[in-house]
Parts: sequence; C-alpha cells; structure tokens
Amino acid sequence: MSDNDRSTLTHHAMLVAWGQFAQSIGLVRRFEAVPVHQKTVDHSPNRKVLEFLAAILGGLPHLQDISRSAHPLDRDPAVARAWGQEGWADYSGVSRTLSALTMVEAQQFVQVLDDLSAPFVDQEVLLAMRDQGAVVYDADLTGLPVSNGSSSYPNVAYGYMSDALQLGYQAALVSLHSPTYGRLWLSTALHPGDTVPCTQAEALVRAAEAKTGVRPLRRTDLLRQRLAKGCRVAEERVQKAQRALIEAEEGERQAEQGARLWQEQVTQWEAAYQQRQRRERPHSRLAQARHKQEVYRCRQARRQQEVAKARQRLQREKSRLAQQQEVYAALQQRLQHFEEENASNPSPVRAILRLDAGFGTPENVALLIEMGYEVYTKPHGHWLEGLRQRLAKRASCWERVGGNAELVAWKAMAISSFPYPLDVALERFHTGTSQRLSLLLHYGEEPVTSDLLGWFRCYNGRQTIEAGIKEGKGVFAMHHLKVRSEAALYLQEHFATFAANFVRWAARWLCTECCQRLEEWPERGLPGVKRQVQVLAHTSAYVEWQEQGCLLRFSDHSLWAGRSLQTIRQHAYQMALPLFKSCYFSSG
Repeated sequence: MSDNDRSTLTHHAMLVAWGQFAQSIGLVRRFEAVPVHQKTVDHSPNRKVLEFLAAILGGLPHLQDISRSAHPLDRDPAVARAWGQEGWADYSGVSRTLSALTMVEAQQFVQVLDDLSAPFVDQEVLLAMRDQGAVVYDADLTGLPVSNGSSSYPNVAYGYMSDALQLGYQAALVSLHSPTYGRLWLSTALHPGDTVPCTQAEALVRAAEAKTGVRPLRRTDLLRQRLAKGCRVAEERVQKAQRALIEAEEGERQAEQGARLWQEQVTQWEAAYQQRQRRERPHSRLAQARHKQEVYRCRQARRQQEVAKARQRLQREKSRLAQQQEVYAALQQRLQHFEEENASNPSPVRAILRLDAGFGTPENVALLIEMGYEVYTKPHGHWLEGLRQRLAKRASCWERVGGNAELVAWKAMAISSFPYPLDVALERFHTGTSQRLSLLLHYGEEPVTSDLLGWFRCYNGRQTIEAGIKEGKGVFAMHHLKVRSEAALYLQEHFATFAANFVRWAARWLCTECCQRLEEWPERGLPGVKRQVQVLAHTSAYVEWQEQGCLLRFSDHSLWAGRSLQTIRQHAYQMALPLFKSCYFSSG
C-alpha cells in the first residue's frame, strides 16, 4: 500500500485542515525562510514557532498543553504532516525557542503574517467600498492581567482591567468591518497596564491605514480655519486684558490724585480752623473734606486691587497665548503633514471610526475629524457633563430606539471650547426604577439626527470588536499569557489576532474551493469559530492523504460522525483592483 493510500487517525481534525490551508497560502514555506539565530537539534526553531501558532489555533490555554493534554499535539503525526513537518517538538523546546527569540526575529514572523493577510484585507476593503461606500473601523483597549505577585513579565504595570486594579498589559486593537467575514483584525499592540485609551487613538488609526492602504481625505480646510480663528481669539483676549489693565491703572491714578487733592484740602481747612479757633462739626467743610479724603483712599485701595487683578489676568492670557502658540505651532505642522498626505492620496475613501468613551477626549475627537474620519463616539469623563445636564432639562420628544433606550438629538451643535460643531444625542436608558443618561457624538456627512434608530444601531455596531475581544480571550485563550519574554509576548498577541482571521479564511476556503458535500453539515456550512476551535480542532478523524491534499472522515466517536472534509493544497486569490488603494504613503 502506498503512502497516499494509508489513513491516519488524528485527534485534532480541524488542525489538519488548517495545516493544509496554511500550506496553500504559503505560510509554512515563508515561516521556514525566516532567519533565526538559534541552532537546530531535532527540530528547527522555525518549526517550533510554527508549532506555537498551531497551538494558539487549537485554543490551548497553556504552552504545556502541547505535550500534556489528553491528546498531546506533539504526538499527533497527522497534524505535523498537514503542516508540512516531520514532527512537533516538546513544549519545553518550544518555550526555550520563544524565550530566545529576538524582537527583530519576532517582527519578521509577524511581517510574514501581514503579507499573507494583505490580499484578504484588500479584497474586503474593495467589497466594503462597493457595498457600503465606506470602510468601517472599530478600535478598543482590553486588559490582559497577570498575577499581581509576578515579577517575570516585562513592562507590566498596574491598571484598571475588568473594573479592578490589576497588574498586566493593555492590548490596543483595531478591526475592519468585513462584508464577507464580519470582522477582520487589522492591528494589535501590547502596552503596559496603566495605558489609557485616550493616548492611543491616533496610533490605532495610523495602524489601520497602514494595514488597509487606504485613508480618507484630510480636512485641511477645517484645520486651516481652526488655526486662523484660534490665533485671532487668543490675541483678542490678550488685547482685551491689556485694555482692562490700562483702564484699571487710569482709575488708580485718578483715585490717587483725588486722595492727594482732598488731603491738601483737609490740611488747608485744619489750618484755617486752628487759626480761627473753630470747632469741627459733623457737617462742616473740614468734616466733608475728611469724608472725601477717606472715600478716595478706599477707592485708591480698590483700584490698586483691580490693577493687581488686571495684571494677573494679562499674565494669564499671555501664558495662555504662549501655550496656544505652541499648540498652534504643532497644528501648523499637522496641517503641513496633512497637505502632504492629501497630495499623495490619489484615491481617498470615506472612512467611519467607532470608539467608546475612553477615546472621546476633545483633542482626539478634533484630531480624528481633521484626519477625515466620520466619527461615532461618546464624550470622555466630565468633558460635556454640563452640556448633558442642560440638555436633560431641555429634552423632549424622545424616540425609542431599543428595548429600554430612547434618544433625542440636536444637529450641528456648537460646543464651547471645541472647534467644530457636533451632532449630539442624549441617550436615556431605563434600568428598573431609575434612569441613566449619556451623550452620543457624531461628526460626518451622515444625517444621523434624522434617523436616530440608525445612529443608535451604527454606534452599537462597535460591539463587534467587543465580541472579538471576548473571542480572543475565550476561544484562543488569550487570557492566558503563555510566554514571558518581550519578543514572545509580541508574537503571541499577533498570532492570536491572525488566528481569528485565519479560521474565517480557512472556513470559506473549505466551503468554496474544496470539494465538500455541504449537505452533510448543519446549515450547509461549517460551525462558527468557537466550535471549530474548541470542538472540531479536538475531534478525532481518519486522514486519507492524497496527492494534492487530504480527506478527513470524522470517526464514529466524534460529534460529526459520518461527515467528511476534503482539502486541496492550493488557494486561488481574487486580487483586489487598486481602485481605492493608496499604498505609498507615510505612516506618520
């Protein structure tokens, strides 16, 4: 019997299929080509890195589960063969290899994943522009806590994670709303646990633009108007303070002259009264002169206080002007950079960005508007607390948009200390006998105030990234940090987000490009990502190797007994036309 005719039992059926897909897109070949400084004994370091990716795809919570689970991955030759390997290493060898990786080497592996992801991302951008007329991004931060007593994780810090102060990391994530796959991860970055969302908005947007290769037209006209208006207002405030100081100093001089004049009058009347030996009476000229003198002395003291306050105010306005000049110098540089970006962007796209309140500082909202995005967010902290209270008193004609949610909105509202008008909605939630109020903010061409239900649904559509974060922690076990070196942590974070995309791509490949009898499967398609990873990837099947792939027949002891999967080790890319592509631009 030839090698192709033999069947092999595997306890990781889906990992076999995924290994075939990995080979079909060139992942295995390109991983093996990455230069790694470590030596090869029984298994190459590249093979161990690939094994680490397979373990994450299998949802293994701990690295030792590679060798110590009920059905160890490193003892499953079918999986190794499916991934083009002679065998897998023990988990201890994988751990040593990951610990010894340099950051440059880890970045080279991640670059391979980025290159392989690019055609899929390009295709979804093209479909999004065709079907929706816009690309939609969601961004968020999520905590990855470690033991509070741990001292071996690099660059950790205490921060709020799951409403508690814990030691760990914050993962900054951005996803693309995909017409085909629902959600595709574009970028991830690991930060110390004390990192807050409001510091990461621009970095996340820049990362998304770098991955998709498209960006909107920067709103340089708005930025130019902001610069002109801002400088003029700041200078007018200084001029007003200078005029107030001049008036106060003039008032002080007049009060001082009046006090001196009446002091002379008192001196003259005192001499006259002494010469004539007259007694001073309450309403005599001398008494009246003394009263006038006291009036001017009090006035002089008040004018001195007014001068001091005017000088302080002028100093404050000058300091504020100096600070604003620094800000506007930075804005001027931003304007110059945006003009250069527009000049190198022949195909600008409409782009929508949805963010939670942690990102919604006035600085971030203004920046994102100037970057050309249609922004959906909520205000951060107490930024618009006064506005919320005022709107709550004025609100009427509430429109129900959910089971316990109502909205009332105002179009293009001018907000003090903010440079651009915003669409503002007051959101009211009924929770038992109480009510909870919050604000929604929007800037863009969509007439959201005339479609409150659409606004509510669009903003809450960002729950897709929250579901993705939950999937990463629950399905791909990202709540367990399997490694402790900086390079390996970087690799694990990128492997996990790639794995979530990879499973979706592979499912479509299996259903559309491989010869399947989909009538065998419920709903004529594979189960969702969670069941594929947690169940199918740990299900037994017999593998029949073929020249261009393999046939998986699920065993009688599996949930999918009687069903099968066919794989072919080739994948046809539907390349995206460069209609909306602006690849050659600075990432800023």
